[in-house]
Amino acid sequence: MISRNYKTEAIVETPHKVDVRQLYNKDSAQVMHITLQPGEALKPHKTPVDVFFYVLEGEPSIHIGDKTITFEKDSLIESPKDIVHYISNPGKTQARILVVKAPKPTTNTRLL
Repeated sequence: MISRNYKTEAIVETPHKVDVRQLYNKDSAQVMHITLQPGEALKPHKTPVDVFFYVLEGEPSIHIGDKTITFEKDSLIESPKDIVHYISNPGKTQARILVVKAPKPTTNTRLL
C-alpha cells in the first residue's frame, strides 16, 4: 500500500505559480492537489487528455470554454481534452481542488 498526504508533498514548480502538489503519477492517470488562496488563479490552458476537478474546500470558479461556474465543496466537474479551462478563487477563503488527468498526458499542457 502506498499513501500520500498533500501536506507532506513538495510543491511542484509550474507556470501557474500557485501551490500544486503531485499525489499520483502513473501511465493510467495523474493526480494533482491545488490550493488557491483568495484572488489566485491558474492560467488558461488546454490539456491533451480529459480532466476532472473535485472541490475539497472553498468555492472556486471553474472556467471551461466560455462557461464559468462557481462550485461548492464536494462537487466534481468534468473538462474534455483540448478545451480551454482554468480555475480561479474569487472567494474570501482558500480553495483546494483535486485535479485528475486520465490517462496521464504524454504531451505538454498548452498555456494560452
